[in-house]
Amino acid sequence: MIDAPFVEKYRPRSLKDVVGQDEIITRLKGFVTDRSMPHLILAGPAGTGKTTSAIALARDMFKDTNTFSHNYKELNASDARGIGVVRTMVKDFARTQPTGDVPFKILVLDEADNMTAAAQHALRRTMENFTKSCRFILICNYSNRIIAPIQSRCAVLRFTPLSDEDIAKRLRLISEKEGINLTKKGGDAILYVSGGDCRKAVNVLQAVSTISKDVTEESVYQVTGRVYPEQIREMIRMALDGELNKSQEKLESLLMEFGLAGSEIIKQIHAEIFNMDVPEPVRIGLIRIVGEIDFRLNQGASEMIQLNALLAKIVLLNE
Repeated sequence: MIDAPFVEKYRPRSLKDVVGQDEIITRLKGFVTDRSMPHLILAGPAGTGKTTSAIALARDMFKDTNTFSHNYKELNASDARGIGVVRTMVKDFARTQPTGDVPFKILVLDEADNMTAAAQHALRRTMENFTKSCRFILICNYSNRIIAPIQSRCAVLRFTPLSDEDIAKRLRLISEKEGINLTKKGGDAILYVSGGDCRKAVNVLQAVSTISKDVTEESVYQVTGRVYPEQIREMIRMALDGELNKSQEKLESLLMEFGLAGSEIIKQIHAEIFNMDVPEPVRIGLIRIVGEIDFRLNQGASEMIQLNALLAKIVLLNE
């Protein structure tokens, strides 16, 4: 039996264990050495190590377990996003004095870009009033959703997507410790479906390992409900060759077999356009068509009608 989610079980506990963000980690290590830090905004795509880095920073800063538990607090701003939370939970934590040899506490607000504007304005005042006793770390995917007054009070650290090599190294480490046979094609399939999100990659590895200790390409696509890239390219190629009926039959078989939503197959089509050997004008036309259909789906149009319209537009592309 698996005793804990792999994401938590193998989360780096110190800054020295965090990979793929060397420049940022160097700056965070400097804060630990100086026993001082500004308010921070950690921004970047999902699964790139923002929350992990914040926790590792706090653990390195507050080495004693009791000191850490008293001086560190993490809130998910997508759940606690209103002004009332800032006026109660956040202020109550920030106003109390820290323990240990570090002169401040650390409060992490995860998914801070989901906070309401009123809550962010209240947070700004709290950050000003309790700077001596508490440092704030705001974690977000989109820093532009954080109001300008807060941004001006924080040092913004921008995380970049992890390389496939870094994610693959993490997957191999977990596989070895858990006794999982991660095949080369299985690892490549996980990297494909995760799209640079290390957290998603680790979760997929765990999900597949519950079915079989052999993680293969077939098992990854089966568990994630993703279509083989070759089949997506084959469907696009049929449409480019003018074979509308065959491409429609292929589309229907993929939707029936994998149970995909229209938006999911659109994302895969978009990704595979860049992997196809087609002239640049054709690639540009394909991207424009996919963008138009994706917009219509987001507006609530019928999936099957729009997906068939997509194939029809691709057929007309070469005429």
